[in-house]
Amino acid sequence: MAITLQVLYPIAGDTHFDDAYYASKHLDLVTEHMGSYIQDTVVTKGLAGGPDTPPAFHATATMVFADQAALDGALAAAAPVLADIPNFTNTAPQMLIGQTYS
Repeated sequence: MAITLQVLYPIAGDTHFDDAYYASKHLDLVTEHMGSYIQDTVVTKGLAGGPDTPPAFHATATMVFADQAALDGALAAAAPVLADIPNFTNTAPQMLIGQTYS
């Protein structure tokens, strides 16, 4: 089964998130350093938490890996990606590693 890594950027207090920087620069770093391990990536910008409810997250990135070894390789290469986070947000990202259902 495939393994996923989700990175969630929560909205809390006075947090900010620079969508333009994230889309134009941060995702390029992800591709450069981790891309060879990733099967697929979906990034979702938070618009709402339900009807008439503000979103709980600025954005969520979901990366799909063939297996745990691919995820491990991506995480080992992720230092430049992690170092870039303060360039677009001041929120503390949350991570969820999971297994997909088919």
